[in-house]
This record gives sequence, structure tokens and C-alpha cells, in this order.
Amino acid sequence: MKKIINYMLLAIMMVSVMWSCKKDEYKIFLEGGTAPVLASTAVTTLPLVFATKDNQATKLTWTNPNYSFTTGLSSQDVTYEVQIDTTGANFTNPKKKSLSISKDLSYTFTQTEFNDYLLNTMELKPAMEHSLEIRVKSFLGKDAAILYSNVIKLKATPYAIPPKVEIPANGTLWITGSAVASDWKNPLPQTPVNYSVTQRFTKISDTKYELVITMPGGGGYKLLQTNDGNWSTQYSKKSGDPLAGEFEKKDASQFDGPTASGSYKISVDFQTGKYTLTLQ
Repeated sequence: MKKIINYMLLAIMMVSVMWSCKKDEYKIFLEGGTAPVLASTAVTTLPLVFATKDNQATKLTWTNPNYSFTTGLSSQDVTYEVQIDTTGANFTNPKKKSLSISKDLSYTFTQTEFNDYLLNTMELKPAMEHSLEIRVKSFLGKDAAILYSNVIKLKATPYAIPPKVEIPANGTLWITGSAVASDWKNPLPQTPVNYSVTQRFTKISDTKYELVITMPGGGGYKLLQTNDGNWSTQYSKKSGDPLAGEFEKKDASQFDGPTASGSYKISVDFQTGKYTLTLQ
């Protein structure tokens, strides 16, 4: 009988503990927030002038979204992302500029900084007026509770800046190395095919060159301004991987050929100092 009473007491204690835990359970929910209100010191046009490149282009300010939970206002850190895109793209352009800002409710752009974004990130043409849209995205944690501000419309005419990498002096560019058919030859041989033709880039603009070429996979290569046995005119990889990165005018690291064989379009942009390889 004593054992039965002990079992009954134990059961009562367990039920009591479970009821207590259930009673103390309290879930916290996000109730919402208010979309940030964005403002700019530049009203219609951004001042972008090389002579005053270190001066302010615009200062953006925005309000706190005041995320609230069932326990009250959020004490968590809010992350903001300033997004800049061309008018009509609706912030879907893969080349739009996104600038992450933690906690602060303002950001000041210098003229040279904003000009660099327009030319090198968004790849807009200099000396031409462009219509822009700017907004702020706020969120908590890893892209949770996203809110978007109002959109500010501004016009800007970026000024031309010197290319990041010295452009080919004669407007010519060749590829050579173990990642292409010629192997490491300079000058390029003319048999069994004329490699000086098949491995010569097409000049798209003063600062951009392209070449579509079959690559066997692996190996390496360098780019040459001249096809005359002179290796001092070469361009080499500065950083990056086989499909994208930065380059420089220097006898340094070779570009790595793509691991998979195939036909690739090699794009070399001297304005931005970047290269890309795209499988065709």
C-alpha cells in the first residue's frame, strides 16, 4: 500500500510540473514595423564634377522602421541596404549598386564614390545624363522582416575617369598559354592555323576587348599587347578564379584556364580592371 501511495504522489508531482511549464511558456511574435522614410540633400541632380570629386554628392537619411514584437519595440540591430538602380529597372538590374549599412540612419556619398559606382559597378556611360532611383531596404537578422522605403529619383552625369588598368597602346590584344591551342608561344605561330588571327581579341571599345575561343580545360594563359616575342607588354591575373576576377599590367601570376573544356567568351575590361569568361 505504501508503494502505491508513493507512485500516486510521483504522478501528481509530474502532472504539476508539466502544467507549470505549459503555463510559463510564452512565445514572442513580430507584430510589424513602419517602412523607412528616405530623404536626400540632392533634390533633382547629383553634382558630379572631377574638379570637386572629394566634395559631397548627396547625404541620404532615413527613419527607423521601429520593428515591434509582442514584448515591445525591437532591441535587435537593424541592417539597412541602400539600393541604386536606373529608372525603369525596378531594382532588378543585376548591376545595381547595393550598399550595406549597419544601424546608422544616414550615409554621405562623395562625388568620386558615387561616380565610381555609376561607371564601374553599374557600367553606365560617362558624359551622359542618366535617370536613377534610390531606396533603402531594412531587415532583421538574415533578410527577415523586410521593409522598403519610398523611392527617390535623381539625375546624374558621371565624369570619365582613367581606366584602372593601362589600355593596350596599339589597340591590340592576344592570348597565349597552355589553356589555348598555341601553348606558350610568343610570337604566335601561323601553323597549323594562323594563331595570330584566331587568338586575337576584338576591340569592342577603347577599354573593352572580347574573344570567343575554344579552351581544353585547365592550364593557364596571359594576355599580350604585342605579338612580337616581347613579354614585357603582358597582362596577368591580380585576383579571382578561372571565370572572373581582376587583372593588371605586370609580369605576374597567369590567368587560370577554366576547368571544363568548351567554347568561352573572354571579356577584358580595362576601365574596371576586371575579366570574365562565359561558356558559350
